[in-house]
Amino acid sequence: MVHGAFCGGWVFEAFARPFEAAGHEVLRPDLRGHGPHDPPSAVANLSMRDYVADIVALCVDLPEPPLLIGHSLGGLVAMLAASHTPVAALALLAPSAPWGVAVASLEEAASALGVQMLGPFFTGPIAPDPSLIKLYGLNRADPGVQDAAIACLRHESGRALGQALNWWLDPFMTTSLGAGPLRAPALAMVGEHDRIHAPASVRRTAQRIGADFHVLPGVGHWLLVEQQATQIAHGVLAWAEEKAAG
Repeated sequence: MVHGAFCGGWVFEAFARPFEAAGHEVLRPDLRGHGPHDPPSAVANLSMRDYVADIVALCVDLPEPPLLIGHSLGGLVAMLAASHTPVAALALLAPSAPWGVAVASLEEAASALGVQMLGPFFTGPIAPDPSLIKLYGLNRADPGVQDAAIACLRHESGRALGQALNWWLDPFMTTSLGAGPLRAPALAMVGEHDRIHAPASVRRTAQRIGADFHVLPGVGHWLLVEQQATQIAHGVLAWAEEKAAG
């Protein structure tokens, strides 16, 4: 389970429980520089390629190809990792779009612009802005859950954010998936009220990679900490088991 920007593996705590109850081993790694004791400088100048390389290395060391689950920026990491190493299936939760897939709403553009204003974009570490994250990311979460999540946030790499949010400014096409759909079965899910990656944008991503697509009623962007998290996890698990059986 690959977390998104400013987060860590902790964000999947509730989401992982149905998988663990079903007997699956669940790995919730912290992306490079996102550990609870890492200083802000640990993410300075990190690239999306660094995140992808770490997830690919983790997958390669497993006894069999895993179900790879990614949220937001972690969804893009998961897509890129799946283009480099075999995975059994891919579940993308409100994923960031790969290179070439344009945003579909003004709110998405506004949230991306807000992130760019937080610090040395494309170079240094970016500090999380609680008010911005509550407005765009945690808008459907309970207030107590919002505060608990905010307390756990980490700095993010401005370079990685730039490569993901402003792919058209990246001459190296860092987040390009190459030609054609992904080889593994894929599912893309997004909340009805997602202000960071709108349903129309995630639909475009699903079409780009050949994924099943589903909109989650009443859900926002940080669906992993919302009341529906366990229900959504059961849905992903059922989809993955169906693909494995088929």
